[in-house]
Amino acid sequence: MAAENSKQFWKRSAKLPGSIQPVYGAQHPPLDPRLTKNFIKERSKVNTVPLKNKKASSFHEFARNTSDAWDIGDDEEEDFSSPSFQTLNSKVALATAAQVLENHSKLRVKPERSQSTTSDVPASYKVIKSSSDAQLSRNSSDTCLRNPLHKQQSLPLRPIIPLVARISDQNASGAPPMTVREKTRLEKFRQLLSSHNTDLDELRKCSWPGVPREVRPITWRLLSGYLPANTERRKLTLQRKREEYFGFIEQYYDSRNEEHHQDTYRQIHIDIPRTNPLIPLFQQPLVQEIFERILFIWAIRHPASGYVQGINDLVTPFFVVFLSEYVEEDVENFDVTNLSQDVLRSIEADSFWCMSKLLDGIQDNYTFAQPGIQKKVKALEELVSRIDEQVHNHFRRYEVEYLQFAFRWMNNLLMRELPLRCTIRLWDTYQSEPEGFSHFHLYVCAAFLIKWRKEILDEEDFQGLLMLLQNLPTIHWGNEEIGLLLAEAYRLKYMFADAPNHYRR
Repeated sequence: MAAENSKQFWKRSAKLPGSIQPVYGAQHPPLDPRLTKNFIKERSKVNTVPLKNKKASSFHEFARNTSDAWDIGDDEEEDFSSPSFQTLNSKVALATAAQVLENHSKLRVKPERSQSTTSDVPASYKVIKSSSDAQLSRNSSDTCLRNPLHKQQSLPLRPIIPLVARISDQNASGAPPMTVREKTRLEKFRQLLSSHNTDLDELRKCSWPGVPREVRPITWRLLSGYLPANTERRKLTLQRKREEYFGFIEQYYDSRNEEHHQDTYRQIHIDIPRTNPLIPLFQQPLVQEIFERILFIWAIRHPASGYVQGINDLVTPFFVVFLSEYVEEDVENFDVTNLSQDVLRSIEADSFWCMSKLLDGIQDNYTFAQPGIQKKVKALEELVSRIDEQVHNHFRRYEVEYLQFAFRWMNNLLMRELPLRCTIRLWDTYQSEPEGFSHFHLYVCAAFLIKWRKEILDEEDFQGLLMLLQNLPTIHWGNEEIGLLLAEAYRLKYMFADAPNHYRR
């Protein structure tokens, strides 16, 4: 009785054991449907089972029908002379199997990537749901005459973008580094910077959409307040501030080994190798020594906060920008020992003073209990609840607290979420905005969060949401994506910054 039930089950089942099923995304195409035309017709007949019967088939019925489906002797009792089995031509199956084996062997001998794109591949090799009558009428012998299919590219390749080299001059979309518009903008910057008294308001306006790489170092020094607008005073100011910094080094740096400073220095010493570990530039001992001095001197001169983890990341954009003033090649792989001692000292001092200017505006982020960050995360939560209530309620449903992901966004100014080239472009705008690193950053974080609303709403558990928010796919981002993010942030600021009734519940 069980044998009869199992026989009936396999005869009415839509999927026959051992039959070849198309697999979407497989390296080699499934069995050509033209070769199994009759088989498809037979299966369509078999599949005309009433919907009600399918629905009534429960797990227990399935278990009863298949309890002895694999008993010895079942294969002998099965009627393989039925039409559905006859349509599987053994010669065709063997030819297809031989072709697959041949393809595998050729790929093992020549593993290099094929230069042909998906558009060059015959349509019959693509995964399709159905074929036209014209395609089905082709001779099946063509299958064995085609060239073996090499690995297809399912997605278009994006250009490889250097992590920090030519940071502002290349999009993720592979746009040319210097257009006519960019040349015009560069000329305007040079005119502003060379004037007797640089118009800082006009410079901020020009810098908002991004600063050309060639003039970024001096522009950042001016926008941060490190250099005066008057061109005649700049050289003396630079000389005085650089000497002042190295005076701090002589005065304080030896105290790193004293007992009351040992904890601070030890934490800095631990954090420095973790700063951008994938960029060779920051793994050079000389660069790490520079960072240690900058961070230790800043901590000694700001006892209210001291050194806090995350501040180490804030040095890197300044260091890279001021280094690019002396380096034409890729900065990420540049060996700083090729630079003179005077140049390295200038880069170090300028990085220290510009980082200090930045931190002066957000120091409450790093004082005891970090109240600045707590307030900003709370403000972000209220802002998102107004901008996109669906995303906000999704977080509440799965008990995701904003502090669990947004703390790092505020503490590191999104530096852990974006490639360094994107951070530098972002800071062009931050330095052009009033309170850019504090107030405007809030709206950038809100726009950044809503950018991923689809991915967020697709995740339906606490762990999945946190994993997504802590590993957002921005590795290919460039100027284009940052420009759109900043435009959305500006729109949110325009709508909500001066509308407190809209901002609060």
